[in-house]
Amino acid sequence: MRALLQALALLTALWPTADVLAADPSERKPDVVMEGTLDGRDHQRYRTVPFDVPAGTERITVQFEYDGREQKTTVDLGLLGPGGFSSPQGFRGWSGGNKRLFTVSSTDATPSYLPGGIAPGRWSLLLGIPNIRQGVTSRYRAQVWLDGAGEPFWQPPVLAAPLRAEAGWYRGDLHLHDAHSDGSCKSQNGVKVPCPLFLTAQAAAARGLDFIAITDHNTVSQANGIRELQPYFDRLLLMPGREITTFSGHANLFGSVAPLDFRVSGDREWDDVLRDAQQLQAVVSINHPIRPSDERCMGCGWTPSPAADVNLLQAVEVVNGMDADTPYSGIPFWHAQLDAGHRLTAIGGSDNHDAAQSLSGLGGGAIGQPTTVVHARELSMPAILDGLRAGHVFVDVQGTRARWMSMNARAGAKTAGMGDTLSVPNGTTVGFELQTRDLAGARVVVWLDGKQVQLLDDATIASDGQTLRFDWQGDGRAHWLRVDVRGPDGTLWLIGNPVYLRPPGGSGQSSSG
Repeated sequence: MRALLQALALLTALWPTADVLAADPSERKPDVVMEGTLDGRDHQRYRTVPFDVPAGTERITVQFEYDGREQKTTVDLGLLGPGGFSSPQGFRGWSGGNKRLFTVSSTDATPSYLPGGIAPGRWSLLLGIPNIRQGVTSRYRAQVWLDGAGEPFWQPPVLAAPLRAEAGWYRGDLHLHDAHSDGSCKSQNGVKVPCPLFLTAQAAAARGLDFIAITDHNTVSQANGIRELQPYFDRLLLMPGREITTFSGHANLFGSVAPLDFRVSGDREWDDVLRDAQQLQAVVSINHPIRPSDERCMGCGWTPSPAADVNLLQAVEVVNGMDADTPYSGIPFWHAQLDAGHRLTAIGGSDNHDAAQSLSGLGGGAIGQPTTVVHARELSMPAILDGLRAGHVFVDVQGTRARWMSMNARAGAKTAGMGDTLSVPNGTTVGFELQTRDLAGARVVVWLDGKQVQLLDDATIASDGQTLRFDWQGDGRAHWLRVDVRGPDGTLWLIGNPVYLRPPGGSGQSSSG
């Protein structure tokens, strides 16, 4: 789609001030660059800088710079759509001198600008020049990115610089509701009202989380609030999501605000929804799969008919609120999918509906309880989603700030971590190493193909920074192995994702059938 937009822009942008550049996908260069000069004749006047927007564009992003500030040159900035002020939707915003980067789309816009449909035609930057001295010449440069339908929320990259550039384990909550669906809290007068998104972000920051996903039911209207709040919450990554809510199950979709027809009805099946979601570069996770699906909780359990193709999904919510040690736990459901040969990442989500909630239960948890802990190359939306897809994840059931584990397996010179695949020839010994922190007194439980196995001589974690080791021998068949950590009282603390053990070449029948 982007290539088509660039080609159309090249044919239509013919003004002397406009230079359309060929995009380098690795660098994501702007689609249009406009340069010009201002001088004393522009003092206290307005200038327009036009550019063409082809059909199919869904987002316009502008970065504007100018020189001469040391000589007191001041340039204010706005945006006009086709028809300008004479058109009902031609005025799209005015940021004056307070923003040099902004975006406008049908779902969201930088504060000072108006979200709405992107009409094809001639758009213009509106420059206001409150001051430029006589005899002074200032140069400006405007870069414009044009994105088509289905592009993820982090495009173009100029909008989504990482909050932290280093690799690490990042903690977040992947299931939250606010005023944009059925989240509610007490008003100043103590009345139950739709709960503002700001309070959710504020509570997550206070809990020490690194990222959250706002997953309102079948809507992405929260995206505009995310666009406003992200600059303020510069240590907390705010990710747009939605809870695809149907009569036969719920699933969270992370990373896109593009339209998605969620209606599973008649000829449209869950597989149709999931195939459409695949086009959005998003991650999709089954939510609370073990729930009633009747008048007590309509559509809450996972009951697609016909059955959904699990290969179209990437994750499953194995803990929702505090259901981990209850009959509603999603862990047995997840194990069954793993035993069937599917690879789904186990995640958790509070399903919070009240930012002020401090106690957790089966109806939803306090924000950050549970916490999904993701190893990612940086703290950014694409990096977190890549970590989820890869299975580099464990779930901190109680949502602590410090409990941590990391498991690695080695067969010869090859190694693999949680979510990875390790090639294991028949008869080869695999050495596992489990590093732990802040888990003194807890006990390690090892799962092999859905069954608990005793591979540790002593499964107790004796100190706060202990490393445990155990071996397992390959038998020429496919297996998965993972670990949990339970507290001294048996309560589930941490849930690890599997290492997938496969014979060379990826062949071999699963031991679970």
